[in-house]
Amino acid sequence: MLVKVIASIATVLLPVYSFAWGLLGHRIIGEIAESYLTAKAKMEVHKLLGTESVAIAGNWADFVRSDSTYRYLDPWHYVNFPQGLNYDAFKQTLKKDTATDAYTKINFLVAELKKKNLAKEKQRMYLRLLIHLVGDIHEPLHVSPEGTRGGNEIKVQWFGSQTNLHTIWDSNLIDDQKLSYTEYTSYINHTTFNERKRLQADPLSKWLFESYTIAQQLHDEIIEDNPRLGYRYNYDHLQTLNQQLLKGGVRLAGLLNQIFK
Repeated sequence: MLVKVIASIATVLLPVYSFAWGLLGHRIIGEIAESYLTAKAKMEVHKLLGTESVAIAGNWADFVRSDSTYRYLDPWHYVNFPQGLNYDAFKQTLKKDTATDAYTKINFLVAELKKKNLAKEKQRMYLRLLIHLVGDIHEPLHVSPEGTRGGNEIKVQWFGSQTNLHTIWDSNLIDDQKLSYTEYTSYINHTTFNERKRLQADPLSKWLFESYTIAQQLHDEIIEDNPRLGYRYNYDHLQTLNQQLLKGGVRLAGLLNQIFK
């Protein structure tokens, strides 16, 4: 009984944005990214990760949440913005952002990884975090309008099971495609050189604004309490899901290529 009580309390105390993309989503993004690394970047990344692939490294930041030593990382996984911003206002908000969030910490990690004298253990940790956070911000509900709590409080039914909107986008949509992360990557990882060049040229502000815009749409779609979602929701949103996964992988590769050039 005591164990059950402790487990219940722990669940309540978990941060609002407990995970993003789940295991498969982060691995898909990592697998896509690794396929587009330059030879130099791939060599430097593998020096730090050893036998751990980019796909597997993407889950480290969630795994360590079981260790209270890393509790300070919780706010790094998401970022919130005022509702109804256009892109210009959104960029102005970013310029004033000094909070501990995904935006400020991605910038921090990129700057740190470019340093030549950083200890290898710290480099490895920062690389794992960067891989993960780039994935996080391509999950739309990790870049949410303020007051929406990332969809965690929007109760829905997914094929008859009670859940919330955030969980559907973190894992349910991906898991219900019934593909391994390598199969999923093969399914969606089809880009041209020009497409990759365009995506990798987009600034971080655009990555975030795209997710923010999608998040607003996803919240606004839910117009009744506890709606029953299933096949139709999957059909209507699968393309957006796959585009976000693909963009996350391509952009992560571009970022790593830039850092380790």
